[in-house]
Amino acid sequence: MSGAAATIGRDVGRILEALGGLMIVSVLVTLAWGEYFALPALLVSAVVPLGIGRFLYRRYRSADAPGRLHGMIVAAAGWLFVGLFGSLPFLLVAWSVELGVPIVSTPQQTATLAAFTNPLNAIFESMSGFTGTGLTMTDDESALPRTLQWWRTFSEWVGGVGVIVLTTAILSRPGSGSLTLYESEARSEKIHPSVVSTVRTIWWIFILFTFGAILTLWLAGMPIWGAINHAMTGLSTGGFSITDNSIATYDSVAIDFALIPIMLLGSIAFPVHYLILQGDLRNFYSDLQTRWVFLYMSTGSALLWGLLYFAGPYETPFAALRYGLFQFVSAATCTGFQTAVDATNVAIGRWPSYAQLTVTFGMFVGGAAGSTVGGIKIIRGLTLAKGIRYQISEVFYPESAVRRLVINGRRLNDEASSREFMEAAIVFVLWVTFLVVGTFVLLLALPADDYTLPNVFFEVASAQGNVGLSSGITGPDSLPTIGKVTFLFHMWIGRLEIIPVLVMLRTVFQRGGLYA
Repeated sequence: MSGAAATIGRDVGRILEALGGLMIVSVLVTLAWGEYFALPALLVSAVVPLGIGRFLYRRYRSADAPGRLHGMIVAAAGWLFVGLFGSLPFLLVAWSVELGVPIVSTPQQTATLAAFTNPLNAIFESMSGFTGTGLTMTDDESALPRTLQWWRTFSEWVGGVGVIVLTTAILSRPGSGSLTLYESEARSEKIHPSVVSTVRTIWWIFILFTFGAILTLWLAGMPIWGAINHAMTGLSTGGFSITDNSIATYDSVAIDFALIPIMLLGSIAFPVHYLILQGDLRNFYSDLQTRWVFLYMSTGSALLWGLLYFAGPYETPFAALRYGLFQFVSAATCTGFQTAVDATNVAIGRWPSYAQLTVTFGMFVGGAAGSTVGGIKIIRGLTLAKGIRYQISEVFYPESAVRRLVINGRRLNDEASSREFMEAAIVFVLWVTFLVVGTFVLLLALPADDYTLPNVFFEVASAQGNVGLSSGITGPDSLPTIGKVTFLFHMWIGRLEIIPVLVMLRTVFQRGGLYA
């Protein structure tokens, strides 16, 4: 094996080891709830990635530290393999119930669990979980064993911060290699000079907020098991639920409004959280991204409220505020919790098209870079807007003028501003291109006349933005195989902001002689 392949194999092996460890930890939930039929499936699921990861690490432990190219390939391959191997608990538990487990009592098979006997559905659920998307292959989440409810939640909680961040925190070594891997997972800002110290601080903040969120939801009236799961998936802006109709199941104003600040916490960058926890409250308004998170959420929610009340389906201002505010924040933070479903009110898929497109725009932008959200990120949107204004205004200044582009307190010269503008523009163009291609594929794959163009556009944006809101398309039976494969790709590229996946695919095709 070449030096580059050894480096990639070693670091992917570390990620798989971490995944196996997460599954072993989850055994505690299986034992606590007495679901012994799931125990063999979960242990086998853990042994597979743990064994492969251990072999790769021991085989290539002396490989060189990763460079930028290696880091991107490790990130893309690592997230792909985590999605694949993370599907084993769904697949094996479903087959354990289907076939029966000797000695222990096995529950009766349900249609919801039986869907995971299809490997593609299991992979879809796993990829949706780890990427923090929240689109699901379940018809009724409440019918799942507690072991799988937990594994869905745990995958989103870990994926929200990042599997490479987790690996760096507990397994990796200090040095430039860790920094390269950290940056390859679409992160750049550090809390401390040391990357290992930074990621450990991120996890401490995340754990602290998780306990706070659990307490908040419990006090708002949510049962403790629901509070644990929804706090974890809300803070990680993942959006998996353990109930059939997401948050709408509770039909509680108190729970709806308790979840809004939890989702907002997940959309703010961790370095800002750290500074605020240190007592520097100025960051609420002095940090460009944090300021725009609140401004953007407020403006979008007000617009959606107006559309839903004055021209939409709700008869009272409070109903329009309740559902409009929650759904816009859920979309823009890329969480994907739903309160607007047919069981309790008007489902998003039956909202007016302009209201659906407003929510789609929220999913498109997302929250702050360095947080748990998806989308193109607020900082890129601001960089594009400022860069366009900078380029246009250039013609009004003499050639000898010395100008600076100011972004988040940084004064960039012409070269630096052009580089940042170009990077933001490339991600934006790629994002839109894949969004359009995915919409086209879904229009071809779905039955004609079943869904409108806004429905399909909404669903693809939800998958690519790692949001999880659904207009009703995604489901084990309603989404055809080509649609599931398409969404798997969208969730993957959306989590890594596209570039690392393209770099990995180019490398693979180049090695295969398919790319000159």
